[in-house]
Amino acid sequence: MEDPIESRGATPGSRGTGGGHGPGRPEDSVGMARGTVIEIRTYDARWPREFERVRAELTAALPRGVLAIHHVGSTSVPGLAAKPILDVLVGVPSFSPALRELRPALEGLGFTYRPDDDLPDRHYFPRTVAGLRRHHLSLAEPASRHYRNTLVFRDALRDDPALARRYEALKRHLAATVGTDRLAYLDGKTAFVHEVLDAYGGDVGRSARPH
Repeated sequence: MEDPIESRGATPGSRGTGGGHGPGRPEDSVGMARGTVIEIRTYDARWPREFERVRAELTAALPRGVLAIHHVGSTSVPGLAAKPILDVLVGVPSFSPALRELRPALEGLGFTYRPDDDLPDRHYFPRTVAGLRRHHLSLAEPASRHYRNTLVFRDALRDDPALARRYEALKRHLAATVGTDRLAYLDGKTAFVHEVLDAYGGDVGRSARPH
């Protein structure tokens, strides 16, 4: 693990934070029950703090060899409304050994390995606390399509407020129409995600799936 671990949390000043919700414990800012209607919340200023809390937790628990811990997904874009679930991307030097070496520590933190994930270039570990899905964690090599696309998409939204507003409008529309159908919600975002990746140098393919 590089010392210190590289982190890409919310970039100060890149966009207005909006939303508010500053006071209170950061861990209370995330959590959505499985099987319920998809919820899109106004941006919560505690989301970057929750990422830093989780990052510190991971840094303390994971063995050396981790390359980077990134805050990704919509909660990582200042001002953007999002599902209240924090996405974390962990860079690892080698895909298969990473699962063997990191899985015990991650499971000790309450993350659950999902071997049936449909993205072949990541290891997926969601975490549910008190019945609420709070975190999605992915392990991937920096050269992988999933890793590169995830950062390209995040950075495009951070750099272009108008693009982020389009994405928010799409998400709110889908959440209002698909009910509890999460696959329909993801499918409804795919064309937009591909458009952004094409424009910003991503690699559209099987791993170009929205969060």
